[in-house]
Amino acid sequence: MLILRVILIFLLAAKLAYAQPLPPTVELALKRAQIPLSAVAAYVQGVDAASPLLVHNAAQAMNPASTMKLVTTYAALELLGPTYVWKTEVYAGGKLQGDTLLGDLILKGYGDPKLTLERFWLLLRKLRALGLREIRGDLVQDRSYFETVAHDPGKFDAEPLRAYNVGPDALLLNFKAVRFQFVPDAETKSVTVIAEPRPAGLDFSAAVRATGAPCGDWRAGIKAELQSNGARARAAFSGTMPASCGERYWNVSLLAQPDYVYGVFKQLWEELGGTISGGWRDGVAPASARLLATAESASNAELARDINKFSNNVMARQLFLTLGAEMLALPGNRERSTQVVRAWLAQKGLDFPELVLENGSGLSRQERISAEHMGRLLLTAWRSAVMPELLSSLPLVAHDGTLRRRLRFESIAGQAHIKTGSLSDARTLAGYVLDQHGRRRVVVLFINDARAGGGRPAQDALLQWVYEGGAGLGN
Repeated sequence: MLILRVILIFLLAAKLAYAQPLPPTVELALKRAQIPLSAVAAYVQGVDAASPLLVHNAAQAMNPASTMKLVTTYAALELLGPTYVWKTEVYAGGKLQGDTLLGDLILKGYGDPKLTLERFWLLLRKLRALGLREIRGDLVQDRSYFETVAHDPGKFDAEPLRAYNVGPDALLLNFKAVRFQFVPDAETKSVTVIAEPRPAGLDFSAAVRATGAPCGDWRAGIKAELQSNGARARAAFSGTMPASCGERYWNVSLLAQPDYVYGVFKQLWEELGGTISGGWRDGVAPASARLLATAESASNAELARDINKFSNNVMARQLFLTLGAEMLALPGNRERSTQVVRAWLAQKGLDFPELVLENGSGLSRQERISAEHMGRLLLTAWRSAVMPELLSSLPLVAHDGTLRRRLRFESIAGQAHIKTGSLSDARTLAGYVLDQHGRRRVVVLFINDARAGGGRPAQDALLQWVYEGGAGLGN
């Protein structure tokens, strides 16, 4: 066995020896950004080639940022299936008497990554259509599908109110966000500010004036007072906004998860003509509870598009925990999901000893994978039955998602499906390029450095180089 392993290592080294170094255009861009080559890892290989075309520090464990979503979504597409859907159930925890529930109403979540305000409203509308109007009890929230752990939304970057820092939850509603819409009127010099939703527990006021100034940083003139103690929150806006900016949006996470769910439920339920006499509490739906209504999510394949096209961290975390809950045991947690992903990789013959999974989204200082292993994962995915779903979930360069404005005037526009990642000290990309000769390449580039923010020109240079056939005509 030892001799065989030595031979395999030798053969791999021989293959890598033929790989090209970083292209001059990429090295020049890195030099201009003052990013050392030691902070960069790259891997390029044709999808039908036996060996890589370009290798640089490819075995080094690095922070992949949001490209880690490729691991999570690919695993989920294969293990859960492209047609998998999440459900949210509503139970009666008491006797129904006419239009009145004499007891609690129970909401049971199964980790739906995209239980939007609109879909939740439709669920409540079903209840009203069934004749329910008055609830003489509490709103019980069954969140047992995921393990409930303390989540500090400010731990990652000291921005606790940012919507991307919302933690996972089995009963995650509307990404736990309030969207403030700013609508300026040049004629009246006023700005209408709309909070959607406006949950109970949120105190909201606005006094913003519209100006004739050109649109630049539209938030610069707005003074926002955002305060939260979990159960109650306050949002107050004042100052000025250029009317030339048109409608703008600001997403904020203010209330604690269960308070937000109850607050939104109460708001929508009362708008639909219903009443509820109690508050909220955590609980588990008993076997004796009567199922009243169910909401189903869009398919896993559709949600993978949302996650990868728009790099949705909150949805990725929900998907990651679902893997553990569905494939191993309840409740879903980090350890079980990590175990599931590692077992899935092992079944494919993919041994990634450096792999570190924290939440599956890449919004992490801990997650690690090498450029070579990210490349090997994408090569394996290309031969998978779910390849069409995974490929179509990636941003199309210059056309949609996070890359809709990238490389628009270059020849590579529309010829590459690429997932990017961005942290304060990381700039990454991984995906597929169809070069001008009709050959599909897997491309991975990781930059981990304090100056990584200047790495975009190097990324663009590598993509363009691969597209133009710089990776060699013979492979």
